[in-house]
Amino acid sequence: MNTILAAVAAYLLGSLSFAVVVSKLFGLADPRTYGSKNPGATNVLRSGNKAAAVLTLLGDAFKGWLAVWLAMRFQNQFQFDDSSIAIVALAVFIGHLWPVFFKFVGGKGVATAAGVLIGIDIWLGVATLVSWMMVAFAFRYSSLAALVAAIFAPFYYGLLFGPDVKMLAVSIMSALLVYRHSQNIANLIAGKESRLGSKKDATKAEKKIKS
Repeated sequence: MNTILAAVAAYLLGSLSFAVVVSKLFGLADPRTYGSKNPGATNVLRSGNKAAAVLTLLGDAFKGWLAVWLAMRFQNQFQFDDSSIAIVALAVFIGHLWPVFFKFVGGKGVATAAGVLIGIDIWLGVATLVSWMMVAFAFRYSSLAALVAAIFAPFYYGLLFGPDVKMLAVSIMSALLVYRHSQNIANLIAGKESRLGSKKDATKAEKKIKS
């Protein structure tokens, strides 16, 4: 019962879309209306407001970290085992992908997954983030960086801890990340994917709001 309650709480926490909330606070266009229409930090960056993008990134990562940290912090009190931690990790991530507060239309989960990985183990998170940054800086494609990081995350976990139920959770998250980037994969192959920092679509959205 404790695991079920923790999973529900984690899902609700994950359902908080910082991209939408932060954009509204900054008076920006709804990120679901321009660019990739994805409520995430990369799309908010297309608005040209770097502060809003950073806050979105930190907020989405924080909720992933917080859910896992709380589950591990109170593991003994609530008799959580590794399966409970894995379920909580998946629940907060799924909440971000399909948030109940936003008609089940959420982001792609990159920042939240990073927070979850850091919550599980700091070095697991660091290794995955380094992989993302290397690809992002080299090619300027956030989606490509996310795909590479997602593929390597279970590999890093296996190297650090060996196969277990939490590695299964990481693998499921990675598979969902790849699935959520299916359109980006198609755009990359077709040479139509937007690069980091592109503001063209956001500018059009802003003009539409002001007209």
